[in-house]
Amino acid sequence: MKYCNIGGQAILEGVMMKGPDSYAIAVRKPDKEIQVDVHKYKSYSETHKLNSIPLIRGVVNFIESLYIGLKTLMDSAQYFEEEDDPSMSEEEKAKDKEEMERLKKKQSEKGYLILTLILSLAFALGLFVLLPTLISTIIYKFTDSNFVVNIAEGVIRLIIFLVYVYAITAMNDIKRTYMYHGAEHKTINCMESGKPLTVENVRRASRFHKRCGTSFVFLVMLISILLFMVINTDILWLRLLYRIILIPVVGGIAYEIIRYAGRHENAFADILSKPGLWLQRLTTREPDDDMIEVAIKSVEAVVDWREYIHCVNHNSFEK
Repeated sequence: MKYCNIGGQAILEGVMMKGPDSYAIAVRKPDKEIQVDVHKYKSYSETHKLNSIPLIRGVVNFIESLYIGLKTLMDSAQYFEEEDDPSMSEEEKAKDKEEMERLKKKQSEKGYLILTLILSLAFALGLFVLLPTLISTIIYKFTDSNFVVNIAEGVIRLIIFLVYVYAITAMNDIKRTYMYHGAEHKTINCMESGKPLTVENVRRASRFHKRCGTSFVFLVMLISILLFMVINTDILWLRLLYRIILIPVVGGIAYEIIRYAGRHENAFADILSKPGLWLQRLTTREPDDDMIEVAIKSVEAVVDWREYIHCVNHNSFEK
């Protein structure tokens, strides 16, 4: 299987795919039509030569992915505005539409997106980093071993993460998003195997993929357990500070592992991928044909998949 320079994410009733120089949002609207919007985008890591620096490129790519992912989620929500209430007057409808346009403009502003991104990161930091650290300090009542406390903290962090991922699957919108997540993976797997992007071919492809963001987050959890074990202090503020400072390091290492596993086909790469592929059993679902069609449209908007599979089948990639 050949690596292709494309990745994506599931959004509200659709799929976002990012190619080498653009990303596309494909959404199945309430009228059942597929809306596709393409946006030009050049990675900061590529334009500033950071893509060749290990660890640093991982941090940059992670922040960029969060920014684009958040923006596309907001954009996709705009296709599902509530229909006008028949009982509303024309003046009320006009005001309502004016308010919606104002909100759209606000959400598209870079400052608003950055603020939302910061708040999202703060929530994740509090839930998955600070909370496990605070809970684990209780264990000092039973042992003086920093090693034992650090292990317990890692286990608590992993449990909180898994419970969170499993709990949100009960939401209907999340279930459909996980189906679109499966459609995204299947489409990329189909293309990387050298098969034409038809609904039938994509349906037969795997819904699991080595380069999935879910795998990245799970690796972050596992690597943090190993890295934080070497920090030997029972001073709470120092423990919290070390964990915050080391987040970029953990993220950079996780990115390098995902990058290696996604570009290689060998036993070692398979072992590295196993934890993330296992977790994807929770975060992906088998999509229906309509969802697969949306995923195909999003790919077609950013890459020429016919040229790509020709290269795969004839082994004619440029070195």
